[in-house]
Amino acid sequence: MDDIDSPVAPAFPTNPLDPEEFRRQGHMVIDFLADYYKTIERHPVRSQVEPGYLKKLLPDSAPLNPEPIETILRDVETSIIPGLTHWSSPNYFAYFPSSNSTAGFLGEMLSTGFNVVGFNWMSSPAATELESIVMDWMAKLLKLPKAFHFSGGGGGVLQGTTCEAILCTLAAARDRKLKDIGKSGIGRLVVYGSDQTHCAMQKAAQIAGISQFRAVPTTRADNFALSPAALREAMEADVAAGLVPLFLCATVGTTSSTAVDPVGPLCEVAAEYGVWVHVDAAYAGSACICPEMRHNIDGVEGAMSFSLNAHKWFFTTLDCCCLWVKDPSLLVKSLSTSPEYLRNNATESGKVVDYKDWQIALSRRFRAMKLWMVLRSHGVTNLRNYLRTHVKLAKRFESMVAADGRFEVVVPRTFAMVCFRLKVVGGGVKKIKGSEEWTNEINRRLLEGINSTGRIYMTHAVVGGVYLIRFAVGATLTEERHVDAAWDVIKEHADVICRGGLY
Repeated sequence: MDDIDSPVAPAFPTNPLDPEEFRRQGHMVIDFLADYYKTIERHPVRSQVEPGYLKKLLPDSAPLNPEPIETILRDVETSIIPGLTHWSSPNYFAYFPSSNSTAGFLGEMLSTGFNVVGFNWMSSPAATELESIVMDWMAKLLKLPKAFHFSGGGGGVLQGTTCEAILCTLAAARDRKLKDIGKSGIGRLVVYGSDQTHCAMQKAAQIAGISQFRAVPTTRADNFALSPAALREAMEADVAAGLVPLFLCATVGTTSSTAVDPVGPLCEVAAEYGVWVHVDAAYAGSACICPEMRHNIDGVEGAMSFSLNAHKWFFTTLDCCCLWVKDPSLLVKSLSTSPEYLRNNATESGKVVDYKDWQIALSRRFRAMKLWMVLRSHGVTNLRNYLRTHVKLAKRFESMVAADGRFEVVVPRTFAMVCFRLKVVGGGVKKIKGSEEWTNEINRRLLEGINSTGRIYMTHAVVGGVYLIRFAVGATLTEERHVDAAWDVIKEHADVICRGGLY
């Protein structure tokens, strides 16, 4: 029942998509964002708010009547921005980059503006066909084997995230194997990764109903990459126990330390057991468009699927995960649905792709528009140079760390992330000084002290029992001066710790 105390709404409300009002407000939002990027360095990189801050600033219920865009943007400035962690800040060195660009942003605008729901070819032919073209462009840039191209019987699709890509390929691998051993054998299936594999793999296994997940231990001696010998040993033991090896996720650029699993040798081991290999290059795959870094995915011809996140280090806004498969029919068999209301002659002709059958959801966004815009607006040469610049900045930071005897680089730098820690602590601390446990605690305090200032933002990982600090270069706006300033901040806080001033 309507609230009798509510004001009476006008009989003919304002058109919610009036072209001229859209133009006016659109210009205001663009100006707002342009100013945001222009002044982004003024904001603390990591949000400094306390939990529940926003509830104190916003009303308890939605407004009954329209509010002007000017008022809304003012509230964005005063209430929302303080609660943001600024992933686009040039002083952001945490997690992995979420790089963006004017081209990516404008492509997102076009995609959102057209607002097509491209579940099958008929729903918007351009959305499907542009996606297929762009995915083949990317496959050529990466020098992926012909089997991953549409012309070679494979093909690519844009998913939201790597989590979705892994789940889709795991479902296809599961159903292929169950066709051979029977559905009752699902409890015998085993999924493999290393102890550095992203947690998305274990989550996908849970969703797919596969209870056996084997995290093969890695060692510092192997730079925390998955050892083919250790993988074979694990698979042999499982087969001897009556289990069925199913799926291996090999990672190029692990989250903790950017370790690179040896793709070729791992594929050779997996082939002996009929295992589907998925190569997760979510972060580092973008760098492999540079000829000097392409070797990191050597051996990918032995894999069944390969993915990277263009929204991480390819200047394309979230979300945009590129997934290639050698045999799309296996995805279709696991993920397709064909209700009467989606039947059409184009699909039944077999001449088109219906991407709804390559993913979990039915509805899908026009993601190809922004990736196409990025490729065309920058060109391959510039994209490679952007990536090389980030690697160069990471090398600069690595050299500064190595030159300071108080610090150590924990694992060799591979791409544009440096894993380091403070290793020497002075001040006569009487706790278990010198032990790994105490060194870990010192570095934890060092990182939290740095991040609490808001001047820069880094994150950590624990690898092989070592607490390390991750310095990931990749924000679009980051320049040499930001890396140098970050090192100054780190040294300031290390100076205090080494004098015993905090403890």
